[in-house]
Amino acid sequence: MTELRRGWTTGACAAAAAKSACSALLSGRFIDPVTITLPKGETPAFQVIQCEQGEGWAKACIIKDAGDDPDVTHRAVICAKISHGKNGLRFLAGKGVGTVTKPGLPLAVGEPAINPVPRLMIDAAIADVLEGRNPDFNVEISVENGVELAKQTWNGRLGIIGGLSILGTTGIVRPFSCSAWIASIHRGIDVARATGVDHVIAATGATSESTARAIYGLPEEDCLDMGDFVGGVLKYLKRHPIARLTLAGGIGKFTKLAQGARDLHSGRSQVDFAALAAMAESLGYDGRKVANANTALEAFTLCGPTLAQKIAVEAQKTALEILGGTAVSVEIIIIDRAGTVLARQDFS
Repeated sequence: MTELRRGWTTGACAAAAAKSACSALLSGRFIDPVTITLPKGETPAFQVIQCEQGEGWAKACIIKDAGDDPDVTHRAVICAKISHGKNGLRFLAGKGVGTVTKPGLPLAVGEPAINPVPRLMIDAAIADVLEGRNPDFNVEISVENGVELAKQTWNGRLGIIGGLSILGTTGIVRPFSCSAWIASIHRGIDVARATGVDHVIAATGATSESTARAIYGLPEEDCLDMGDFVGGVLKYLKRHPIARLTLAGGIGKFTKLAQGARDLHSGRSQVDFAALAAMAESLGYDGRKVANANTALEAFTLCGPTLAQKIAVEAQKTALEILGGTAVSVEIIIIDRAGTVLARQDFS
């Protein structure tokens, strides 16, 4: 099996672009390729694909390589414009980089969405070329087409307006690590808590989310794009509770939750049809037919709403067990692909 190729975060690319641009501002020479040191000591080199300079400023751009990760910012052009300033580094959101408009994130409202670790990486990269000079610069980070790319991210829900966030805690993108998705779930919970939201919806997909939203009339901002990471939602809520949580999803994924799974991805958990058959038999159905079903949905068609309701009950029990007594009430709504509610277990 071929090993998946890792890539570099937007934060690492911004730091490299800033180092090259700062060198040009001070010496007239852009560094290309430009090498930076990441938080864990790695020293990748980046090619500068575009550079320009004017009176008192210099700008360098780098193409982000996300490796084999399906990242929306793969091949995005990350730019840093450095100009002389006062009193240390001042970070600015250029075109395509968002601005924070809600509390609960690791940045203050009004700040450019350049996260703390990327700021430290940019600071360290610039320090490499200062040669004793004071680090008094304006650092403007921009992303070509960042406004459009941001529409494919969680930024709007998190209150980050106007573009992408500059992210990364290690500088490295590890393919399919899932860490970025789970981190986004955590930030969504943080924002909800900071803005006084007491009811959030966590859904496995768009249809489930839209159906649950219609039931309650909640705005998109009060929804967590949970995907398969129900464990990530529940474990974080255990430490950072919100009063009410609606879990919405399909019968297959919630059957796995009912059976104790915390990651609902088909490649990482499977429906136990023998256990599902035993559940069906306890309700008076033919367990043999359920045991031979190909999917949980087929089992539902054999047994009907009573089985779906039992799955909802058991899924709620699993969720409450993971929460471990934390003051979070959980509701389960099982929804089919057409948006029809198959079962609903009220808050407990």
